[in-house]
Amino acid sequence: MRQFLLTTTLICLSGFALAQENDNDTSGFSLMERGARNFFDGMKKEMAPALDGLSDWGRKASPALRNFVSEMGPALTDLLDEVEDWSVYEPPQKMPNGDIVIRRKPDPEPEDETPNDAPAPPAIYLDEVPQFDL
Repeated sequence: MRQFLLTTTLICLSGFALAQENDNDTSGFSLMERGARNFFDGMKKEMAPALDGLSDWGRKASPALRNFVSEMGPALTDLLDEVEDWSVYEPPQKMPNGDIVIRRKPDPEPEDETPNDAPAPPAIYLDEVPQFDL
C-alpha cells in the first residue's frame, strides 16, 4: 500500500513540477518537452479525483490496518524467522472449508552426472574399431 501511494505521489509531483516551470513560456522547449508537459498536465487532471478518493480511503482504513499489524505482526515475524527460503513453496491455496494450505514444491530430480572421482570411460582408439566393407 505504501509503495503504491509513494509511486502515485511521485508521478503526480513530477507532473506538478513540470507544470509549475514557466507556465506560459513554451518558446524555449522542444516539441518533445512540450508534449511531455502536456502529458503530465493531463495525467494530473485525470488523477486528481482518484488521489482524493484514495486519501479518503486511507484515512478510513488506517485504524484497521494498524490493528491488523499490531495483532498479526509478531506471528508473521515468527513465521518469517522459521522459513528460510520462500521459493521452495507453492502459492497458498484456499480450501473449500476455509483452510489455507501452503504446499512445498517437489524437490528437483537429481541430474545423472558422473561424479568427479568416478573413473573415466576407457578410450577407444581408431585402430581398435572394427572395419566393415560395404
